[in-house]
Amino acid sequence: MALTHTPVCDFGRPAVDFSLPDVDGRLWSLADCRGERGTLVMFICNHCPYVKAICDALVRDVEALEKLGVRAVGIMPNDYSSYPEDAPERMREFARAHGFGFPYLIDETQAVARAYGAVCTPDFFGYNRDLRLQYRGRLDATTPGRPAPEGSPRELLEAMTLIAQTGRGPPQQTPSMGCSIKWR
Repeated sequence: MALTHTPVCDFGRPAVDFSLPDVDGRLWSLADCRGERGTLVMFICNHCPYVKAICDALVRDVEALEKLGVRAVGIMPNDYSSYPEDAPERMREFARAHGFGFPYLIDETQAVARAYGAVCTPDFFGYNRDLRLQYRGRLDATTPGRPAPEGSPRELLEAMTLIAQTGRGPPQQTPSMGCSIKWR
């Protein structure tokens, strides 16, 4: 596990379109995943302890955001031939076990992760209704083996709520951290 931090938010950068399959073979595009008031593109995987540590809270927060008109998509960018826990059949199991209510897509060529500039799992890209980047931070202060302290901010939820309401993300953002993407 190589710990990596995301770069600072490049405010206003447009979202990159994609056409990626989910674990059942259905193709999804950015338009299919787009929310009326915002879109959250998440680079996640099954094996990363940082993703595992936040997964249930992530599902809870994505459900809350959907009620605000923000939709989410999870994209698995890792080379699963080297990390079989991230293989498509395991993605299906992981999504079911955690109750994913959002599409979980496979970036087989890793071209989408590269186009977004994703560096780790989890890596969050929060867009406004115009698909302009407004958030590139973390879910919250949770790390493997250490949940966020009681009462600490739910940073991703709060940022995406602000984006849904105003179209702008918070000026101060704490970078996400996680395992480096497993490039081919």
